[in-house]
Amino acid sequence: MLNNTALLPQLQVFLAVARLRSFSGAARELGVSTPAVSQAVRLLEEQLRVVLLTRTTRSVSLTDAGRRLMESAGPALGQTLAALSEVSARPGETVGRIRLSVPRVAVPYVIAPVVSPFRARHPRVELEVVIDDRFVDIVEEGYDAGVRLSEAIERDMVQVRLTGAFRLVVVGAPSYLARHGTPQRPEDLLRHECITFRAQTTGTLYAWELERGRRNWRVPVRGGVVTNDSPLRVSLAEQGLGLAYVVEPVVAEQLREGRLVRVLEAYAPTVPGFFLYYPSRAQRSPALRLFVDAAKELAVHEIGGLPRGP
Repeated sequence: MLNNTALLPQLQVFLAVARLRSFSGAARELGVSTPAVSQAVRLLEEQLRVVLLTRTTRSVSLTDAGRRLMESAGPALGQTLAALSEVSARPGETVGRIRLSVPRVAVPYVIAPVVSPFRARHPRVELEVVIDDRFVDIVEEGYDAGVRLSEAIERDMVQVRLTGAFRLVVVGAPSYLARHGTPQRPEDLLRHECITFRAQTTGTLYAWELERGRRNWRVPVRGGVVTNDSPLRVSLAEQGLGLAYVVEPVVAEQLREGRLVRVLEAYAPTVPGFFLYYPSRAQRSPALRLFVDAAKELAVHEIGGLPRGP
């Protein structure tokens, strides 16, 4: 017969390994040795009489049994540990840990202005901010919440608006346009040198999305440089290497100073803004509720010259 209470420490270790896909990463997070992590997982597998993890020299992956255990036990254990932290706090104090997945482009607007004031108000709430531009399954990968554009968020998530709407624009340096001309229609981009980027989720080159009225274009642009780093795309565009497709607030200074100019501005799509999102069950986390309130208050609400919506 299983001793469920005795399994709790081993289960916590297993969930850390499953979330991080790494024994050494789990060891660092839990403050124990890697052999101790391996031993805890082995004991858990022996007591449950199932294999939970498939290990190779290069990777760790979940078996079907391991995946089902993570999905079922992970949220419940998290709530249990949070509750234990809460009862150890002083009256009126919140204790906890929040793990966030955030795209790089959103950091200056919805993370950088929030972290310092939030930590000053709630010093016993730890924040882990992971910068990742791919689409992330925050439940499967062990995040409490994420930040994304609204169209990239699953329908069953709670969404909290943090910024107003802004545009995605095509920009180029005056020197590039003087040499190659200015595109007048979306199809003209196919004849231009474009600084492209690859979607990390699919591995394919991103087709630039443009719109005018009810018509939409997805233009499969090409160029001699591919990079997933937005600052590098902007820098190369300033140097006249080609056209770039960027979030408009990112190039506000370059546009104001004339180092870059917008092209195809009539076709620039507007997106609703950045949203904080999380599973509905996470609303029970006092630490996350406090962070949501702080983010709504402190994020840069009007980042594109367009007012924040309701």
